[in-house]
Amino acid sequence: MTILTWAEARDGVVPVDAASARAADELNDRLTKPRGALGQVEEIGRRLSAMARRCPPPVPEPVTVCVFAADHGVVARGVTPWPQEVTVQMVANFCAGGAAINVLSRQVGASVTVVDVGMAGDLPDAPELLRRNIRRGTADLSRGPAMTAAEAEAALDVGVGVACGAVRDGARLLVGGDMGIGNTTAAAAVISALTGRDPATVTGRGTGIDDVMLAHKAAVVAGARSRLGAGSGPLDVLAEVGGLEIAALAGLMMGGAALGVPVLVDGVVSCAGALVAVGLAPDTLGYLVAGHRSVEPGASAALEHMGLRPVLDLDLRLGEGTGAVLAVPVVQSAARILGEMATFDSAGVTDKDQ
Repeated sequence: MTILTWAEARDGVVPVDAASARAADELNDRLTKPRGALGQVEEIGRRLSAMARRCPPPVPEPVTVCVFAADHGVVARGVTPWPQEVTVQMVANFCAGGAAINVLSRQVGASVTVVDVGMAGDLPDAPELLRRNIRRGTADLSRGPAMTAAEAEAALDVGVGVACGAVRDGARLLVGGDMGIGNTTAAAAVISALTGRDPATVTGRGTGIDDVMLAHKAAVVAGARSRLGAGSGPLDVLAEVGGLEIAALAGLMMGGAALGVPVLVDGVVSCAGALVAVGLAPDTLGYLVAGHRSVEPGASAALEHMGLRPVLDLDLRLGEGTGAVLAVPVVQSAARILGEMATFDSAGVTDKDQ
């Protein structure tokens, strides 16, 4: 399938295969273990089978981590103690292989691609860096739209293109990551708008802000959210209060889904992107696996809204794709259980029901 735009990806997403999911349930019940003994691992295997439209499913490897970087004008409102230039500095760290996402990706054998979708600063060329800059950071979402609708759609297209390129190069499991000082403010606004939750209940401490800054951040989110009416769609929300990396993550998820490739969702920024993706193409949900539960309250709100149960819960709030990468071995193990574990019949083990 050749996909060039987010609209083509949206139209290309098909529901996962219920028959393959049922086959996985039946196979899980015949494996040499008490029924249901592997808990959520069995459910992950069931979902992988539905995505792949076959049981047992292929092991989802190789893995490509796609970290989208962008800046946010709302940083000027004092919602974080970190200066904006940290975004470009951390992207340089990603390219040098020194960040947490690099370390964890090496541990699980994943490659890392960094995508500049909207950084304000400049970096020299690097093999790991894709330059897809839409604009030099969003506008201040507390004072008006973060971006135009055309810019939001262009960032969606970037994510779709990155997904298609990764799959074309062999990736069979995609991980979305993010970097952008101020992006948890945008994520909270998107999540509040798309879930209907009170802004104060989905706004978290991000990089570890104190109570005073948290109250100010929640007020900023509430003010921005108030400009959106009840009928605002995902694109409206994205343009008004979102971020370029949130849009690109949504595109990555729709692109992966259109190609039948599972996508691991990371923390609160990725969860905001997932809400946008599912809002635009509802069947995308069937191809998403929640890697972990971030301590950011907006992440839990988004996951609950989509009905996604996280694989891990480790009190993480780093972003970058780190929590999702930590979940990779569990997801791959779920496929191996269905493909490699003996059944009662094949192993000559007596089933309790026989």
